Amino acid sequence: MNYRFSETIDSFKSSAVREILKLTQGRSIISLAGGLPNEQYFPLDAVRDAFARVFEQGNSVLQYGLTEGFTPLRESISKHLARKGIHAGIDNMLLTTGSQQAIDLLTKIYVDPGDVILVEKPTYLAAIQVFQSHKARLVSVDCDTDGMNPEDLERKIKLHQPKFVYVIPTFANPTGKAWSIERRQHTLDICKRNNVLILEDDPYGELRFGKGEPLPSIFSLGGEADGNPVIYTSTFSKIVAPALRTGWVVGDKEVIRHMARAKQAADLHSSTMDQQAIHQIFESFDIYGHIDLIRTQYEIRMHQMIDLLKAQNWEGVKWVEPKGGMFIWVEMPQHIDTAELMKFAVEEGVAFVPGVSFYADEPQTNSMRLNFTHTDYEEMKTAFERLNRAIEKLQSVAVQP
Repeated sequence: MNYRFSETIDSFKSSAVREILKLTQGRSIISLAGGLPNEQYFPLDAVRDAFARVFEQGNSVLQYGLTEGFTPLRESISKHLARKGIHAGIDNMLLTTGSQQAIDLLTKIYVDPGDVILVEKPTYLAAIQVFQSHKARLVSVDCDTDGMNPEDLERKIKLHQPKFVYVIPTFANPTGKAWSIERRQHTLDICKRNNVLILEDDPYGELRFGKGEPLPSIFSLGGEADGNPVIYTSTFSKIVAPALRTGWVVGDKEVIRHMARAKQAADLHSSTMDQQAIHQIFESFDIYGHIDLIRTQYEIRMHQMIDLLKAQNWEGVKWVEPKGGMFIWVEMPQHIDTAELMKFAVEEGVAFVPGVSFYADEPQTNSMRLNFTHTDYEEMKTAFERLNRAIEKLQSVAVQP
């Protein structure tokens, strides 16, 4: 058979993380690569009990559901968001198959081939994949530890007239950075002034370390949902379990209505069984106590990895200690190409994600993302011993005549 694939297929790039996960299967490789929550803290009993309560309601729980999602769960999420200063009713909300689908649906209804999307430098690699699959043109905005550079953002809006700006302002993937309140407000003001939509991706916002006040979402700074220049998406993957594949997106009713139409064409609706179970978790389980447990344990693991990084005495290595989330972004000396380092690392039995995967343009080749949530301390120590050996091998090859 001579298969005649569409031109679009060329825009589907393999995820570096997925390829690394495949590489580590069945091998004694310690992976610091995947953005994996720790299975030890999955609320297994609560999920099992939630599904049991769903099945007690009879055969109708297996029927088709609303495209917009299970109404009681949308009501629960609306109350959950109100705790964060986000005011959005169920008509402003769509339940999705993870927040990844929300990114795809908004791009599908808002972006035509060749349109520009502005992104952080660096940014979430799977979002890059989505945008490229819709043939968008990606332009990076300069960033520092506080967020997007306002001057560069405004300059690139004037230059490129983007359809929207995609941001992960709270414990970002891959950098772990948290934007300052001032940068959040500046970004909102600039985009409102220029009539540019913001897509705020917030999968890690609940994973805040320490006792400080949570940072406001850009969406909450924009006021009520209707007329808000921000579309906000999040997920249960990091606070309950990723296998449930349930996320949500909130925004102006007009935008949500068009996203729902696109979702009907894609899959009719996401799993209502999973949605009903999550609603039961809201009703019968201390989800906020569970989130506190995850925060505490992840903060311990983060400090363990920071201590290991400090102990290596790698010359010229930099990182920023994250205030939440799941990742530490490490910048090696300029002469170290982490994609090349990865080859030696796999030989030694350790994996990470080379930073080049997270750039829409002008990639930085000496950076890497390390995940601290999934690996226990003893394995983490072994991982760094292996990474040390990989660096030594890379450097020995580099100095050979």
